[in-house]
Amino acid sequence: MLRDRPSRRALRRVVPLALLAPVLAACTPALIVDPAPNAHDPACADVMLRMPDEIDGTPDRDTSSQGTEAWGDPAIAIARCGMEPPAPTTDRCVTVDGVDWISTEEAADSWTFVTYGRTPAVEVILDPQKVSGATVLSSVSPAVALLEETSACVGAHDAEQVPELPEE
Repeated sequence: MLRDRPSRRALRRVVPLALLAPVLAACTPALIVDPAPNAHDPACADVMLRMPDEIDGTPDRDTSSQGTEAWGDPAIAIARCGMEPPAPTTDRCVTVDGVDWISTEEAADSWTFVTYGRTPAVEVILDPQKVSGATVLSSVSPAVALLEETSACVGAHDAEQVPELPEE
């Protein structure tokens, strides 16, 4: 005789597995990320608590270190709070939602940005083949904006002009 419904015995085996499936799916191992030198700075805790739960539809995931956040498996972006603020530089600077970011390194599979004019600094490393830099920086800038701005990027026309020294 054919049954239209599964037996109670079958349900007892299937239901626990169905309930456990979402838990097992969430068991992505923590991404190993080295902490920034000043990750223990209390300001980093506030910033990290306000980081987005997802970037471009990619959920965040656990990381191994304080003051770090990552999105995706494999990671499309990683943020580290507690970096040393960069000194004035001629490296390219972009401003996203009121936060200045210095582009410090660009390779085919990895771009690195560091905040300028905020202490502690925040570093963001992203894979430009998987997500745009503009998307990542616009996602994390609201959290980073909590850090007090102490200086800002300036263009060459805004820089203070140093008078030329007389020739000897």
